[in-house]
Amino acid sequence: MIKSITQSFIIWLTAIFLTINSLTATAKDYPAAYFGIKADGISLNTRSIQYGIDHISQNGGGVLIFPAGKYLTGCIHIKSGVTLHLEEGTVLLGSVNPLDYDRQNTAFDHNFNTSLALILGLNQKDVAITGKGIIDGQGKELAANVGEMLKKGLVKGGSVNRPNEDNRPMIINLFGCENVTVKNITLKNSACWTECYNQCKNVVIDSIKVESRAFWNNDGIDIVDCTNFKLSNSYFNSSDDGICLKSLQPDVLNQDILIQNNTMTTDASGIKFGTASLGGFKNIRIINNRVFDTNRSAIALEAVDGAVIENIVVDGLQGVNIGNAIFLRAGARKGTRKGKVHNIQIQNVDVEIRTEKNPLKALPGIVIAGMPDQIINNIRLKNISIKQAGGAEKALAKISIDNMAGIPEKPDSYPEYSMFGELPAWGAYIRHAQDLQIIGLKITTAKADFRTAIALDDVHQITFKTLTVKEPKSKNKIFSINSSQIKTN
Repeated sequence: MIKSITQSFIIWLTAIFLTINSLTATAKDYPAAYFGIKADGISLNTRSIQYGIDHISQNGGGVLIFPAGKYLTGCIHIKSGVTLHLEEGTVLLGSVNPLDYDRQNTAFDHNFNTSLALILGLNQKDVAITGKGIIDGQGKELAANVGEMLKKGLVKGGSVNRPNEDNRPMIINLFGCENVTVKNITLKNSACWTECYNQCKNVVIDSIKVESRAFWNNDGIDIVDCTNFKLSNSYFNSSDDGICLKSLQPDVLNQDILIQNNTMTTDASGIKFGTASLGGFKNIRIINNRVFDTNRSAIALEAVDGAVIENIVVDGLQGVNIGNAIFLRAGARKGTRKGKVHNIQIQNVDVEIRTEKNPLKALPGIVIAGMPDQIINNIRLKNISIKQAGGAEKALAKISIDNMAGIPEKPDSYPEYSMFGELPAWGAYIRHAQDLQIIGLKITTAKADFRTAIALDDVHQITFKTLTVKEPKSKNKIFSINSSQIKTN
């Protein structure tokens, strides 16, 4: 599987580089001032920038160059053949007036298919945003002004202090675009998701920096039903998920995606699939990434709206001061639409779980939770190291191995590793799963913990090889109910 995915990426990258070289040979440079665009940080340049983009696109393509300075603008629509190049010292400022933003693709009824954004692109080809400049969405002020519009009754949705995401502009929202490059720029202070690439093909995101804690729902990047997508060498500091893959349409999916050499710190999960999971996620490699100071999971793969998650490779993941290392979940928020998680390989993971004031809130580093009729299967974990503080005492606990059969299923709940509350294990909790190989798992606590290291419920055909459990006064390594074919060696 890994070989076939690698070969497809090599072919794709070769095609992308040939396309970029061909475009570079014919592209023409246009300085912003050529179109009367002003760098004073005060003049609203929306019409001038849009005129420049349209002119360049209609005349064979080229590069719109923004020299150092501050450029204020409302929503602009990027067009085929156009590169926006922000030189070092350049700041593209988003207007704080909500009426300066457009909405695209209104044929769709899902809000994130139609969201407002500073930079929109609909079904365009050969587009890029490059340079060492900054795009600042001024999201705190912008969101506050959206709240004022809600107060006046000019828009609907949400509260004054927290307007709905659909009313708060992103910085970048591209839909149906092909041959997209975003490189070296800094994105900061979005009013909502920072950047969203929806049903795009042949996308390269490289060496970008995201600083997005201006408001709520500030995902670092959202990859939605895309094909041939490479995200590498980037940094994300966000108040929601860092790298988030979603599927918003039941007949499309994310596939052939590489996420490599990225670093992130977030208030939610580091890398997450599936809080919107209608279609699917297939052939995805997540290589050599680092997550730190994160409240939830380092990696979370969730199929809760009918999606299929399959052929996923995670190789090289470091986590420091995080809530959970690995979370796999199959659920059914849509009732009859049941998600499926299978054929997952996760290896070379080293995670330190954060220390909680109440040790019972330090949940297992690994949580794998299917449903009785949605069995998670064909899972391979190799060379996983998880360190916990430990210290939980039985006298304070509500859940233990004695009553673990009563842990709720919660098929229609929002998926998070903490969704079940207290769990009877400190190392790994696995329920409704089959055909698992766990090789070289090392789990450690600094203090004695009454909970078992590993708890299994309705787990079949599971093999542990080279299992290492280090806990002061350790008694139980593995406790199981309703399970069979458990092998350890």
